Amino acid sequence: MVAMFGGGHHGWLPREWQLALSAPVQFIVGWRFYRGGYHALRSGAANMDVLVALGTSVAWLLSAWVTLAADHSQHVYFEASVSVITLVLLGKLLESRAKRRTAGAIEALLALSPKTANVERDGQLHEVAIGKLLPGDVVVLRHGERLAVDGTVLAGSAVLDESALSGESLPVARGEGDTVYAGTQNAGGMLKVRATSVGQATQLAAIVRAVAQAQGSKAPIQALADRISAIFVPVVLAIAALTLLATAWWSGSWQQALIHAVAVLVIACPCALGLATPTAVMVGVGVGARRGILFRHAAALQHAANIDLLVVDKTGTLTEGKPQLTDIIQLASIDPDAVLTLAATLEQGAEHPLAQAIVQAAAARQLALPHLAGFDSDIGHGVRGQIAGQPYRLGEPQWALGQLPPQAAALYAQGKTVLALAAGDTPLALLALADRLRPSSAAAVAALHAMGVEVVMLTGDKQATADAIAAEACITQVHASQRPQDKAAYIQRQQAAGRRVAMVGDGINDAPALAVADVSFAMGAGADIAIDTADVTLMHGNLQHLADALRLARATLGKIRQNLFFAFVYNVLGIPLAALGLLNPVLAGAAMALSSVSVVSNALLLRRWR
Repeated sequence: MVAMFGGGHHGWLPREWQLALSAPVQFIVGWRFYRGGYHALRSGAANMDVLVALGTSVAWLLSAWVTLAADHSQHVYFEASVSVITLVLLGKLLESRAKRRTAGAIEALLALSPKTANVERDGQLHEVAIGKLLPGDVVVLRHGERLAVDGTVLAGSAVLDESALSGESLPVARGEGDTVYAGTQNAGGMLKVRATSVGQATQLAAIVRAVAQAQGSKAPIQALADRISAIFVPVVLAIAALTLLATAWWSGSWQQALIHAVAVLVIACPCALGLATPTAVMVGVGVGARRGILFRHAAALQHAANIDLLVVDKTGTLTEGKPQLTDIIQLASIDPDAVLTLAATLEQGAEHPLAQAIVQAAAARQLALPHLAGFDSDIGHGVRGQIAGQPYRLGEPQWALGQLPPQAAALYAQGKTVLALAAGDTPLALLALADRLRPSSAAAVAALHAMGVEVVMLTGDKQATADAIAAEACITQVHASQRPQDKAAYIQRQQAAGRRVAMVGDGINDAPALAVADVSFAMGAGADIAIDTADVTLMHGNLQHLADALRLARATLGKIRQNLFFAFVYNVLGIPLAALGLLNPVLAGAAMALSSVSVVSNALLLRRWR
């Protein structure tokens, strides 16, 4: 291509070689433009493919005719056709490499469902494939196993991790009569569950279907250029035709008329139009990546720049995603360190997140833990044991103390989990734990409000917990106890009302909502399913980076619009000159190249974005 830019006059490359080398590019590599233009014209539209195919074909065919006729008095324009096709395809390549991947998201959801289940039949346990389970089967769920069915607990008690489905940050106790769901994991205890829904009828299967249906490709950002082309192309064709006829009638020379018409088509070749969006997107995505903001595809930039409503999850998004000890309320004359020492001794070795939070708090204060004897647990209520010959209990206040102390009410009102410590029948202290708000969350919400973006919290947690976190983060709209389907339905209702909605989350339960949002954000420390489903990943898990992502998207979209202006301004100025014969095809090609340089240079200015 570089050798061809001499146009044949400087002898850089013989015209016959230019003809031979450019033909495969024009008709084999560029075949997609002919095909795309044909289908566009059949549907009554004129897109960029039409202009690429027509402009490059006329330039190539005129050059081939001049070369075969050995007319050395005329220019050849093989370099125009090959450069336009190559650069436009480069832009399309950049977009195709960034296509979203959906298979990983679906596979992660399916991995929540076990392959087999232990079914009680005729008083004996049988390992049965999930495809052969039937409603009414009694499934035994042991410690560490995942449930394969939706059903009702017949007997037993256990602590279940339901975060995959409900978004509840802490494992919850389930016992006789409670409803349980497929995909939840037993963190302690054993249950007998009568199956009410199996296979495709479970709530987990419904989430899989929701993600699969909603993860369609969104409108490509290149559509803006295509809409402009739909008007621009017919106008250029009409001007070229009029130029051909008017010049032939005025000058009497069809050859001169063809040169003028070709000049019109060459300057209108959309080289810059093909670069306008991909160059800005490439720079914008690169700037984001260096700052831990990973855009999955170009359309995410366009949608992120236009959102006016942000839906946020609570656990792991606004909060840190793990409970921490926040308060020790003394109910007797006992030192707080002594309370923490006794509580950590009772909880040492336990896998429950609350137990780990207490043990970690004791370790942070470098407290030595005494020997524990006679340990026992009451699933869903608490633990008991003997320390230095004295019996102790730690768990729910009403279980450990036989009553609810008045001090607990204020802690519950703050959305905290409360445990009580007792020595025999003597109340010693209350311990409060909570999933703390991220230090950056309140500032991020304030920044989003300043940008004109409304923030709404949707969470699977209880109303009191949600309200407490929302108040800290300065969020006024809160919807608690939301199932995954509820979150997705809320977003769809807002979209139907004309809102442009973004969603940020980090859990598997957020996947359906992330999939239906106009643009979705996932926290980098979140579940793989959330990251695979989302359009943008915030690698540092900092909500302030979401505000940065929106600013970057708006800056990138601004550059795209500027690039489209540069892509056409030379056409608007040059087409009349070419039609009047004041701009020959060589100068038209130079103007087209200058527009491309302007587009690339303008896009590179995005690298200065802060």
